[in-house]
Amino acid sequence: MKTAITPTRSENFSEWYQNLITAADLAENAPVRGCMTIKPYGWAIWELMRDALDKRIKKCGAQNAQFPLLIPINFFNREAEHVAGFAKEAAVVTHYRLKMIDGTLQPDPDAKLTEPYVIRPTSETIIGEAMSRWVQSYRDLPLKLNQWVNVMRWEMRPRLFLRTSEFYWQEGHNAFATHEEANVDARKMHRVYGDYMREILAIPSIMGEKTPEERFAGADHTYTLEHIMQDGKALQAGTSHDLGQHFSKSFGIQFLDTDGALKHAWTTSWGVSTRMMGSLFMTHSDDDGLVLPPAIAPYQVVIIPITREDTSNALNAFAQKLGEQLENIDVRVLVDVSDMRAPDKMWKWIKRGVPLRVEIGAREMDENNVTVTRRDLGKSSKQTMSIDAFVADVKNMLEQIQHDMYDAVVSRNETMIHDVADLDALESALAAGKIGFFRIKYDLTTNEKFNALMEKYKISRRCLDDNDPTYVYVAKSY
Repeated sequence: MKTAITPTRSENFSEWYQNLITAADLAENAPVRGCMTIKPYGWAIWELMRDALDKRIKKCGAQNAQFPLLIPINFFNREAEHVAGFAKEAAVVTHYRLKMIDGTLQPDPDAKLTEPYVIRPTSETIIGEAMSRWVQSYRDLPLKLNQWVNVMRWEMRPRLFLRTSEFYWQEGHNAFATHEEANVDARKMHRVYGDYMREILAIPSIMGEKTPEERFAGADHTYTLEHIMQDGKALQAGTSHDLGQHFSKSFGIQFLDTDGALKHAWTTSWGVSTRMMGSLFMTHSDDDGLVLPPAIAPYQVVIIPITREDTSNALNAFAQKLGEQLENIDVRVLVDVSDMRAPDKMWKWIKRGVPLRVEIGAREMDENNVTVTRRDLGKSSKQTMSIDAFVADVKNMLEQIQHDMYDAVVSRNETMIHDVADLDALESALAAGKIGFFRIKYDLTTNEKFNALMEKYKISRRCLDDNDPTYVYVAKSY
């Protein structure tokens, strides 16, 4: 059967994903090494994702702020363990102007900075420095800050949305008077992300704590959300960190407590990025293109008038009127009156993943009907209904799509989570080409034999089982 995306997922999942991004007009590789240009349709999805999460973040008491892109290199020197995790990926600014030399613009040799700046790979250091000035008393705590920014980490093997040198994210940074408050907060933000991914992205997460080997540099605890892609690989979709007092001691974040003693604060950080978009696209899409949950679809409904020369004006006006009715009930809708052929319009919006496609021809107009197809179910869902019934039911239909998409991923994931009794069973499964997450006793993964398996099969510890932390999930990953 012919598909819009070739190769198909089963033929070559990696190439299918790259072609999906192109077919849906989401992004392209930029002329800057390892970077991407997010195109308008892709950015519209990110804006909806961002706005939905921003509301939840603010409900948790965090305030949005904006910190500099350039961070003095000495800030990183104060937290050696942290910088070790980013040193090899750091982009560094060393000059403050350009000069024409031999006919080309080059960094001016006489304009070398006294101290280089690191282009923000993450902001614990510069926000920690600000907190050291903003926090003086227990009355200043808790302090909860968030920013939506771009960050830079040189990427040698870029993949659109999954791994790029520049990417977009939100990073939250909180400070508390006690370790208990900080840890409770780190776990709370972990749950906030999980709820958001379930309710907005229609993606279930495997949630748990990172093992000491995989923990964020400088953290006491790292809590992660792992998604299972259709090829069985893991994708880390977000993290929340209990940073203990590492950064507060490095940057002097101190406060006078109620007992008059000067104490160091306890801090957390938490973030998700455009990598989450890669998870969204890989999780739901099919061999005909993107499949979007209604909550973050730029257009929840596309209306396609199927016109002939003698009916085009009347049909377009009829379709526009329906579009206005949907807009009035807060449905995001597009009426496609472009001069493309109707089949080409249909495939365009199939590839872009619009949840509901509405077709109106002369017969539908005469009978005051519409033909409606769900993107997630395809042709099997095609039905004709009256316009009044459609307008009355469209929100329920979108809600049902959202739920059904989540349930479909849950069902698929259940087939890709495997319990293994020991390392021999793990190796047998991997050698046989079994895909997915493997749940095994954590203490079985702290030896050279497991290290050899990691090297041979390119697997890693994803997280401890939240329900029983004596077990760990192991998988290949993006």
